[in-house]
Amino acid sequence: MNTLQVREAKAAFSSLIAAAENGQPTMITRHGQPMAMVVPVAEGRKLYPDNQPSFADYLLAIPESFDEPDVAPERNTAPLRDIDL
Repeated sequence: MNTLQVREAKAAFSSLIAAAENGQPTMITRHGQPMAMVVPVAEGRKLYPDNQPSFADYLLAIPESFDEPDVAPERNTAPLRDIDL
């Protein structure tokens, strides 16, 4: 695996893409610390598959209805306890 600093990766971006097409990942570092990695699409799809359901899909799959009932129960307006001020 190749390792490049950010400024080197900017200058050689097309070669990073070519390396990824050939199956070779490249680590990109900033101040010696790994920050990102350019990997082939097949490897990236293993980590982030396209078929993950969205949040909306989860909400639509809820079997219960959240609608309020037609008749709401009467509200008790009595105070819960006496207040001494």
